Amino acid sequence: MEYSAKQSTITPEGVFIIGTYDENGVPNAMNAAWGIQSDFGEITLFLAKHKTTENLKKTGAFTVAFGTKDTVVISDYFGVETGSNVNKIEKAGVHVHKSAHVNAPIIEEYPLTLECTVKSWNDETGVLTGTIVAQQADDRILTDGKVDLGKLQPITYDPSFQAYRVIGEVVGKAFKDGLQLK
Repeated sequence: MEYSAKQSTITPEGVFIIGTYDENGVPNAMNAAWGIQSDFGEITLFLAKHKTTENLKKTGAFTVAFGTKDTVVISDYFGVETGSNVNKIEKAGVHVHKSAHVNAPIIEEYPLTLECTVKSWNDETGVLTGTIVAQQADDRILTDGKVDLGKLQPITYDPSFQAYRVIGEVVGKAFKDGLQLK
């Protein structure tokens, strides 16, 4: 069966929760799916215009938390509601504190958060590139001081079924398993 380009499945699509403050210091969060690590210490996200993009243009900063199995409901809520109409942080009942490194909120319910400054934002293309200046990780998701995806249980967005799926099981060793074919 052939599908149109609009129906193409490109996976995984992240569940990135972008946190910002508005001009009055009110925290906001949005759910974004299109993002990548674009360099060491750098993240690039592809965003339509939102309250979040207006906020980050003013503050020059944002946080990126990763949606997890335990945060599915609030993560989805941050994607189905607009911060222009309601205080999503308040409505979701999450706990927030200001990042020690950038002018953006950290949502405490998320066990892994990147603290970023805006490196560039393009209003026309919606491409946001951020410099990661710090990372906050709960001890409960660490193994030997490293983020353990098996403990984090990050989720991805499945566009084919409009669902969230968990990432987790280790199925091979990078830079090792392929050596047997060398």
